[in-house]
Amino acid sequence: MPIPEDVTGDEIDKDVKQELQSLPKTLAEDVAKNLVMVARLIDEDPEGAYGYSKVALRLASRVAAVREAGGFAAYANQKYSEALAEFRAARRMTGSVELWPLMADCERGLGRPEKALDMAGAPEVQKLDKAGQVEMRLVAAGARRDLGQLDAAIVTLQSPELASNAVQPWTARLRYAYADALLAAGRQGEAREWFAKAVEADKDGSTDASDRLAELDGVDFVDALDESESEGDSGDEQQAQGAADEGHKE
Repeated sequence: MPIPEDVTGDEIDKDVKQELQSLPKTLAEDVAKNLVMVARLIDEDPEGAYGYSKVALRLASRVAAVREAGGFAAYANQKYSEALAEFRAARRMTGSVELWPLMADCERGLGRPEKALDMAGAPEVQKLDKAGQVEMRLVAAGARRDLGQLDAAIVTLQSPELASNAVQPWTARLRYAYADALLAAGRQGEAREWFAKAVEADKDGSTDASDRLAELDGVDFVDALDESESEGDSGDEQQAQGAADEGHKE
């Protein structure tokens, strides 16, 4: 796959660059460039990112960072079986538990919420950092909802991190998930409160909490272009009516 001229491979994380030092220099550069493309495209063009990840895997499947990138690209394309295989491979190579929540979410994607819940109770969760533990809690709550256990999902999300007023990188998503679970359980008043709290924490627009809040408040957004076209059509109709009236007068 073509690599843009502005991509040098030096853009990758220094830890990944260190992993690639086990490869011949030219090969390491090629792999690095493909990994840069995966990172660049994964949000806006997941299919494109997946294509570059496959090239990187073909070149260097024994590098943990490459297997991890392949997992993320497959996950972004909802190829959960493939993503799980890549995440497992990366974990075997590194011994890290960092990917545990994503592996559990892949189990959900494969229609195995019970397996995800088993993973949520595994010893590996205690080895995760705070962000990883919150992510695991989100996955577990999602698995409860998959099983139709709404009340259990709500309880799963109730935690010190949810109650805290401090805004962390995970705060908006945690509050959003809690609000969404409350709404699904018919607790609309509480849901509105927590969607509002999610909006407060969501500085980079990572959720659609503001839209959900507006829905609950009965606010309709009108597209400015549609509105102007409507006004234009109305004006044309008025002009036509005016001309018709003048014709009648004659």
